[in-house]
Amino acid sequence: MTEGEDSRRAAAQSGIVGRSIDEFVHQLRGFSDRARNLAGAVPGRLSLPALPSPPGAMSAAQVRAIADVVKAQRQSIAAMSAQLQAFDQQLAVLEKILDPLVEWSSSWARLEEAVGDFVRREPPPEG
Repeated sequence: MTEGEDSRRAAAQSGIVGRSIDEFVHQLRGFSDRARNLAGAVPGRLSLPALPSPPGAMSAAQVRAIADVVKAQRQSIAAMSAQLQAFDQQLAVLEKILDPLVEWSSSWARLEEAVGDFVRREPPPEG
């Protein structure tokens, strides 16, 4: 292909794109004109519902505020996760401390039971 053919093809393609955009704009204008005419034909006592603004209509400040809220919530969850992990570690230490106490109290209960049985077996003195 020569340079001349390439430039003619590019010009033809840009012409097609340009025509497509022009057709789209023309169709959009026609649609908006028909919608305006239709809205003018609606009786005054019939109110049209307000349409919500599309997401694209949000301002940069609104999007930034939403992003900040999401970031803050994630940071809050990370902080809670760290607190829960620290609490779990504290409970693990407490559990290790309680294990010997449980064993000691079980031994003490067995000793009390044995001593109680021994004391109860002696007959009362006669007098």
